[in-house]
Amino acid sequence: MKVIYTKACGVDVHKSFIVAVICDSTSNKPKYLRKRFSTFNNSLIQFRKWLLENDCQNVCMESTGKYYISVYNALEGFISNVVVANPKWVAVIEGEKDDNKDAKWIADLFKLGIVRSSFIPPKDIRILREFTRYLYKLTTSEKNRYTNALTVGNCKLDIVFTDIFGKSSQNIIDIILNNDNFLDADIIGCLRKNCKSSHEDILSSVGGLTYTNEQKLRIKIVEDHINYLTNQINNLRDIINNLLVPYEDYINLLITIPGVDRNSAISILSEIDTDMSQFSNHYRLASWTVLAPGCNESAGKKKSVKISRAGVYLKPCLVEVAHCAVKDKTNTYYANKFNKISKRRGKKRAYIAISRKILVAIYYMLSTGEVWNPTDLASNETSNKDRIKYTKNNFKQSLKQLLSLGLTSEELLEMVNQNAILE
Repeated sequence: MKVIYTKACGVDVHKSFIVAVICDSTSNKPKYLRKRFSTFNNSLIQFRKWLLENDCQNVCMESTGKYYISVYNALEGFISNVVVANPKWVAVIEGEKDDNKDAKWIADLFKLGIVRSSFIPPKDIRILREFTRYLYKLTTSEKNRYTNALTVGNCKLDIVFTDIFGKSSQNIIDIILNNDNFLDADIIGCLRKNCKSSHEDILSSVGGLTYTNEQKLRIKIVEDHINYLTNQINNLRDIINNLLVPYEDYINLLITIPGVDRNSAISILSEIDTDMSQFSNHYRLASWTVLAPGCNESAGKKKSVKISRAGVYLKPCLVEVAHCAVKDKTNTYYANKFNKISKRRGKKRAYIAISRKILVAIYYMLSTGEVWNPTDLASNETSNKDRIKYTKNNFKQSLKQLLSLGLTSEELLEMVNQNAILE
């Protein structure tokens, strides 16, 4: 195989140290330089200087947890080509590996140009991603504990109300926690006028509750923590909005897609960046997002092609957007697509398919700067049967106009025959 990089460095990354091997292929017989560095910042700076002294601008490392980030940060801006590879692309055969062999193997593979690079966004997007992912964690974990604390006490308000943190539900919980002998009238009296749940279901969900003082105390502690986290979430949103000032145009572009609101657009932007040249085509983006079917075929037999369980941030966000898009009453484009796919493949696969379609739309919108306008939008909104009907009506109107202008029926038939011959 042809050597792509005459000088390439392979790095085996660990928590406390790294092992780097430079492969010099300028001569017929390659030469190897090996050195070990600590992961302290001063030592990583020494590693960078060592690379520059040996005129090595091509570095490859495996994405070992979060440990590779400090190494990448030290090299960013100084080394022109830094590749972070998925471990499965640089895996070494078991029983024939140690730290030195791992680094040498990575260097040998990388110099041939056969190591696929993972997507690493620019530093400003990485910072934005840290805030959006932390915001996602804060908004989900403690609310789940609150719901669990109610459930273990046989309170079933989460079945009756779609949002247990709504005003009606919270008023009921306050009565339960502060009044041991509450009446049905107390529960009904605290409901808001726009409450859609029936009074019978609400009373059944809280009837006969006997919370101990300790259980009530736990719920109040979790509730206080949620109030504290709400203030922190507001602070996080302010920071995120300040970081998003240069990207407002992209956010306004993404929210033209049915089902995408501002929060979803921010999450999507923080994960994939605005530069789609990082992905060679939309197939690579779908594969990176884990929304493309797997390729698992051997001896002419196709095995399971289900999507991977990876992608714990962007994929759930797009699936949530897909659920909203298929329920959008103002634009039924994705709803029609969903209905066609779900009849053949089921609803779960249909939601994944709609998520992938939305991702492809995002790819081309960020690439071209055009607003959401699918090429098959007209055919999707109007069936072929209706289009034939409209075309026939237009044809009849055209015939009447031609006859009124003096054309005979024989001349019209001759025109039709000539067009049929040309086709």
